[in-house]
Amino acid sequence: MTHRNIYRFLLPTKKNFVASVRLFSVSLKRLTEPKVKTFSIYRWNPDVPEEKPYMQNYHVNLNKCGPMVLDALIKIKNEIDPTLTFRRSCREGICGSCAMNIDGTNTLACISSIDTSSNKTSKIYPLPHMYIIKDLVPDMNNFYSQYSSIKPWLQRKKGNDSGPKQYLQSIEDRQKLDGLYECILCACCSTSCPSYWWNGDKYLGPAVLMQAYRWLIDSRDAAMVERLKKLKDPYSVYRCHTIMNCTRTCPKGLNPGRAIAEIKKLLAKITEKKIQ
Repeated sequence: MTHRNIYRFLLPTKKNFVASVRLFSVSLKRLTEPKVKTFSIYRWNPDVPEEKPYMQNYHVNLNKCGPMVLDALIKIKNEIDPTLTFRRSCREGICGSCAMNIDGTNTLACISSIDTSSNKTSKIYPLPHMYIIKDLVPDMNNFYSQYSSIKPWLQRKKGNDSGPKQYLQSIEDRQKLDGLYECILCACCSTSCPSYWWNGDKYLGPAVLMQAYRWLIDSRDAAMVERLKKLKDPYSVYRCHTIMNCTRTCPKGLNPGRAIAEIKKLLAKITEKKIQ
């Protein structure tokens, strides 16, 4: 006995067809109608010193803009106000150039999604408690000078000069650097720290201290004693009061607070490092 497969193709009913058309029309209307978002941006021009800093509002159609805050800033600069000044480079959260304060949080504009609520104004400021060069561009000279002061490179004892072989490292020792070397020096953490606001000229800040710890625990580095001596003063490390703003705001998900605590343990000789 043979069986014949019978296939039935059901056409949509008139009611379902009309509902689908209406839904498509509503979706198309939402895409074509402007979805305007207001951005309130900090402005200051050093060429006009008599003018105080102020907030300027810009209106951006989100339907014709990328999803990130940096996309909105670029659109404003290209299409609305070419005088708006900010830093940007990689657009991938790697270079740290576009660090700024967005809606009260220090973060990177290139990986910060726009709040699509049209009823809420997004407020954008430069990194807090920094000297401003123009608009959203902070002066990073002090920050980089502090970074340079920790000598962020491998130091070996005399007689261990570079040669034809690599300085090998065990898998375990290499893993100790995870969560430290990924820092992109955007300064989001340092400029969120009240201790850095108050003592930015003496306290090194979370970002620099995390990098200091990165070199302190590197098994290939032989300058641990000298590095710790430079940090053993009332300000370089001990101005940290474990407020932990640094860890909360880090756009890379790192933990500068923990690194600073580990430096304090090394200074107190609670922990030690084996040197190759």
